[in-house]
Order: sequence, then C-alpha cells, then structure tokens
Amino acid sequence: MSFPTRVFGSSRHPLLPAGVAATAIYVLFIGLPLVALLVRSIGGGDFLAGISTSIVLQALKLSAITSIISLFVTVLVGTPFAYLLARRQSKTLRILDSLVELPIVLPPVVAGVAMLMAFGRTGLLGGTLGSAGISIPFTTVAVVFAQVFVAAPFYIRAAKISFQNVEIDLEEVSQTLGTSPWRTFWRVTLPLALPGMLGGMALSWARAISEFGATIMFAGNFTGRTQTIPLAILSAMESNFSAALAMSTLVVVISALILVVVGFASRSMRRRQA
Repeated sequence: MSFPTRVFGSSRHPLLPAGVAATAIYVLFIGLPLVALLVRSIGGGDFLAGISTSIVLQALKLSAITSIISLFVTVLVGTPFAYLLARRQSKTLRILDSLVELPIVLPPVVAGVAMLMAFGRTGLLGGTLGSAGISIPFTTVAVVFAQVFVAAPFYIRAAKISFQNVEIDLEEVSQTLGTSPWRTFWRVTLPLALPGMLGGMALSWARAISEFGATIMFAGNFTGRTQTIPLAILSAMESNFSAALAMSTLVVVISALILVVVGFASRSMRRRQA
C-alpha cells in the first residue's frame, strides 16, 4: 500500500483552511489591541510629553537598572543550574526540574506574599535579617528579588533545553583530546547552546521589565525607589491618562525590540554554526 507524499504541504489538506482562519483570528485578537494602543498614544500627539515627565523618567531608569541586575543574577545562577538539570538525572533533580516553572503558573501576587512571608519583618528570615540591620521589603532590592522570582524560570528552562541539544559525545571527544571539563564547557558546550540561551534571556528580561504583581506586594509603589514602569502606568491611569498610554506604548516597543534583536542574533549564530 502506498501513501501520498507531502500531505501536509498540499493545499487540499482539510486542516489548512481551519489553520488559516485560526491564524487570522489569533493575529487580530493579539494585534488589534496593540495597534489601537499605538494609534491612540502616538496619534494623540502627547506621546513625547507623556514620556518626558520626571515620574516616567524615574520609572524608566529604575526598570532598566533593576531588570539588568535581575537578568545578570538569573544568568549567573541559572546557567550552572540549567546545565546540571540537562546533564544529571536523579530523583531530587527531577523534583526540582518539575518545580522550576512553578513561579510561571503562580499568580504574581501570591509570589509577592510568599516573599513577604520569607523576607518580611515577621517572615522566616525577617528576624535574622533585621538583627543584622538588613531590610529587604519595600526597597529597590525587593524589586530585583521579585523580578528574579518570576523571570528566572524562562531562562532556566530555555538554557536547559539548549544544553540538552548539545551532544554529550562532543564534550567527551573534547576531554579525550586533553581539554579540561571547564574549558570544554566554554569552548564547545556554551557556544553551541548560546543561541537558545539568548532566547531565554530575552524572555526573562522582558518578563522582568513587565513584572507587576509580585513587585507591588513585596516592594510597594514608591516613586524613585520601587516604582517601575508597570507600577507607574497604574498610578498614571488615575491622574495622567496620556502618560499611561505613552508608557504602555514604550513597554510594547521595548519588548518587541528585545525579541527582534535577540531573535536576529540567535539566527545569525545558528547560520554560522551550520
């Protein structure tokens, strides 16, 4: 019995019209609100005025600094963790692997409450930290904590998959030739896994910039200290709608640029590796 070839590439396949319709519906559902935001914000003529206020500039600066710090911490801690998950198998690691994505599915507000219960004045570590003169809640450090908590899983998951896609045989051959495991990681494993890791970095950074729920619960909404862009948008909705529109548009543009630039860099690396 012979089967027709290229069934799914044929224009006669019954699922293709449904796929085209579903794609159109999805693009309209996602794209229409974004287009409406851009048209209303930029078309109103108040975009530059909206993003040039001192409150907006302070929020932009704070978001940039904290998101970069949180991304640095995530990559520093998440890279060896992801490599361990990719290369070792044990019951403990399997449990940890299943818990990596828990912050993604948790409501961010719950994450903020959980961090208060851990690091707050009456939390599990609150007394110890307080006796050492350290206070984390409602500070800029709390903003970084909240961003790392909700954003790190995106990077760890992507880095783990990227390391798994690097064949262990390549590492073994490198070490057989006299290269140390550490040097093998830097010269063989990391370059091959880097394109996928960059995608994880982009998602993690974009998620950190857009973090809201955990931040407002754990860090509060204090101008110049903990008020990031999402929190500034919430405040502006009550007093300066034009500024809220302008900041919302800015966040959309920044997030899109992050994804486009990192996607281009990843594709370029893969082409050079091919």
